[in-house]
This record gives sequence, C-alpha cells and structure tokens, in this order.
Amino acid sequence: MLNLNDLHFFAQAVDSGGFAAAARRLGCPKSTVSKRVATLEATLGVQLLYRTSRSFTLTDVGRDVYDHARAVMIEAEAAETVVHRRLAEPSGAVRITASVPVAQFQLADRFPILARQHPKLRIQLHVTDRFIDLVQDGFDIAIRSHFAPLPDSDLVQRRMSEEPITLVAAPSYVAQRGAPQGPESLTSHDGLMTTTTMKSWRLADANGRIVEVEPRPQFYADESVSLMKAAEMGLGIVCLPETITAQAVREGRLARVLPAWTAGRVMTTILTPQKRAQLPAVRAVIDFLMLK
Repeated sequence: MLNLNDLHFFAQAVDSGGFAAAARRLGCPKSTVSKRVATLEATLGVQLLYRTSRSFTLTDVGRDVYDHARAVMIEAEAAETVVHRRLAEPSGAVRITASVPVAQFQLADRFPILARQHPKLRIQLHVTDRFIDLVQDGFDIAIRSHFAPLPDSDLVQRRMSEEPITLVAAPSYVAQRGAPQGPESLTSHDGLMTTTTMKSWRLADANGRIVEVEPRPQFYADESVSLMKAAEMGLGIVCLPETITAQAVREGRLARVLPAWTAGRVMTTILTPQKRAQLPAVRAVIDFLMLK
C-alpha cells in the first residue's frame, strides 16, 4: 500500500520545482525528499520524474499521479481544518436578525440551548419584519422566510427548513359548521385572512391538482399569532405554516382541515455575508440551526 507521506513529498517536489526547493519548504535535507520520491517510484513500479542537473519534469504517468497526490493533500488539509474548527471554542458576539414568526416559532426555544452549549457565545437576536441590510447594519446572520427562491446575491445562503402551509380550525368550529369535504366547499366556510385585499386561497394536493377557492372573509390580521388565536376561538379556518400551528394541533386547540391539501410551502433560509461565514462563532450558530 502507498505511503501517503511519499505522495506528500512528491507533490511538494513538483510544486516547488525541484528537490532542493521542496527541502527548504519542508525544512528537511534534500536527500530526504529525493529518497521519498524514489521510494514512491519503486512502490508504483514506474518513473514519475525526468531528473537531470538542469531539468525536472513529470512523465505522463507522473502527471496523473501528481493530480491524485494533490487531491489527497487537499483532503488531508480539509480534514485538519475541520478538526481545528471543531476544537476551537466559539466565542464573542453574533448579531442575528429574524422576522417575528421565525423568532417565535423556530428560534425562541432553540437559542437558549445554543447559549448553554457555547457559554462564550453572546447571541444578539434582533426581531423585526422590516428589511435589514446585513452588511450595512452590521449583522452576521439573517434568517428569512420566503415563498419563492431568493435572488442570487453576494450572501452565503443555507436552506434551514421547508414546510407546508396547512389549513386548520378549532374543533369547536368543525363541530358547529362541519368539516369541509373538499376545497370547493370552502366557499361556504369562514376564512381568516392576512389582508383585506386577499380574496382567495390557492390550494394544491400531492397529485399536483391546483384549486383556487374563496372562503367568506371573517377576520383580518397581518400577524400569525393573532390569526392563530382567532382560529382557536372558533372564528374560522386559517392557512398558516405548519411550524406555527404544530403545538396547537398537538394540544387539540386546532385540527387539520382538508389534510390532503396545502396552501403552498414556505422556506426558511440562513443568509450570511461571505467575509463572516467562516468565523468560528458564526459557523457554530449556523451549524446548530442546520441540525434537524
């Protein structure tokens, strides 16, 4: 089996343009580099280099071996970097901006756990629904929820989650009004809407069937918790991301309506300026958030 150290000496000799230059780079005698390359040639049973007092060139097979040797060295360096990064305890402040629903339903329960795991981290969470320029406003991370793919930018993007938007209602509403048997029957049900201009819901099933329906508007709110509370009070049916309604469904305060249908999907993406993406503290937060 090949000695990986021999591959390392060989790659260094090629990169340096000769044994003497490689020896200076590696801090060892020139004879050591020469012997290791000769050992590699003997192990492989081929000549890798044409060596004279004036020239130092690769043979055809030597060129192929060099490509693989460099790949091995790159992977070894990457492994070392990963270990050093893991061993380095993250510390310092990490400024994060997130929307209100993301903060309430995806971060509030998780960030205290992160803070306990990394006591030297100082998480600074700024919650707002307004647009934030990460670079201009000095943030390390932004967490955005969106319905369509984000445009290309200079920011590093990591998809944190993707979830369906489901239809839910209070059991009391279903008991009083009956469960809708299909999307079309929603026209005779009360809907809780985000804006007064919102007239319809666009629903889809697993087979790709699309139906647009118009429930009877009963209540308007442009904030998710207010809509959910209105639904829990039995005012009507609401469309909300699954994460927001999950606990209420588990506790029986809400129930899925038309479970075979969804009102689209919402994606949550972590955005980071490129220059800050590899900082140990920022990396630790991103790695934690990417855990399922």
